[in-house]
Amino acid sequence: MDFASDLDPALLNLVLPVLAGCALLEMAVLRTTGRGSYHWPETLATLAIAIGQRLSGMLAAAIVMPVYWAVWAWSPWHIALDNPLAWTALFLGVEWCYYWQHRAGHEVRWFWASHCVHHSVRHFNLSAAYRLGWTAGVSGLAFFYLPLALAGFHPGAIFGMLALNLLWQFWLHTELVPRLGPLEWVFNTPSHHRVHHATNLRCLDRNYGGVLIVFDRLLGTFAAEPTDERLRYGLVSPVRSHNPLVIVFHEWRAMLHDVAHAHHWKTRLRFLIRPPGWRPDGQGMTTADLRRRWLVHRLIEKHRPPSITKVSHTSATLHRS
Repeated sequence: MDFASDLDPALLNLVLPVLAGCALLEMAVLRTTGRGSYHWPETLATLAIAIGQRLSGMLAAAIVMPVYWAVWAWSPWHIALDNPLAWTALFLGVEWCYYWQHRAGHEVRWFWASHCVHHSVRHFNLSAAYRLGWTAGVSGLAFFYLPLALAGFHPGAIFGMLALNLLWQFWLHTELVPRLGPLEWVFNTPSHHRVHHATNLRCLDRNYGGVLIVFDRLLGTFAAEPTDERLRYGLVSPVRSHNPLVIVFHEWRAMLHDVAHAHHWKTRLRFLIRPPGWRPDGQGMTTADLRRRWLVHRLIEKHRPPSITKVSHTSATLHRS
C-alpha cells in the first residue's frame, strides 16, 4: 500500500537496490523467454509516482506519527516485545488491520481515491509494486493501525512490522511465479495477488491479505486464480494517460465532481462512503451491481430454449465507473 516511507532509512538503502535488481532480472527473463516485456511509458510513469510517494510519505509521517505516539502514550498498558508470543500477536494484529485497510481501500470510494493509483497498472510486473498513491495520510488510510497503538504496541514496532508485511508483497507482483501448492492455503502468493489486480468480474474485490490469505478465506473475500480465462489488469475504467499527476488525482477529481454536483447532502456523503461506481439513480457500476447483472444474464440465458440462443462460455466484461 502506501507505507514505503516507514522503512528505516538504513534498511531502505539496503532493500531498494535489491528490489531494483529483482525488477531488472524479471525484465531480462521476460524478454529472453518471450513471455512479455515491460511497457516503458507505464514503467517510467510508475517511477515518477514512486518518487512522489516518497516525498508525500515523509510529509504524511510528520502528521501521522505524532498521533500514533500520543495514542500509545495514552494507552493504559504497554506490551513488552520480549517474547515470541508478543511478536506473533503483533504480526497477526498488523495483518488483521491491513486486511480491513485494504478492503476499505476497495469498498469505500473515499479510500479508493488513494488506493486506485496502485491498481492503475495494466502490465503486471514487479515495477507495479512501486506505484503507490500520494494521499494515504489525507484519506485516513494511515490510521487503520491505531487500535494496535491503543492496545499497547509501540508505534515503531507497528510500522516496522508493517514494513516487513509490505516487503513480502513486493514479490507478489509478477506473472512468472506459478501456483505454489499447499502454501496457497495459508499465504498470499503471486497467484492470489494476480487475482487481486485483475479486472475480470470474478476477481474484483478479492484477496485483500498482506502476508496471509487466511482472513480472506474466513471472511468470504477469497478467489482462486481462474484457469479458463486470461487475466486482464488495471482499472475497470482505465486511465488513458501516463501523466503521473493524472494517474494520482483522477479519482479524487471525479469523486469531488460528483459531490459538487449532487443536490442533497445525503447524496454527497454517499458519493464518499459508498463503493466506487455507486450512483444515486440505482444505475451504478459497483462490483455488486456488476455481479448481480451478470447472474441475471446467466439465469435468462439458462432458461432460453437452445434453438433461440447459444450460451457463450465467457466471463462478464462489464465495467464500473
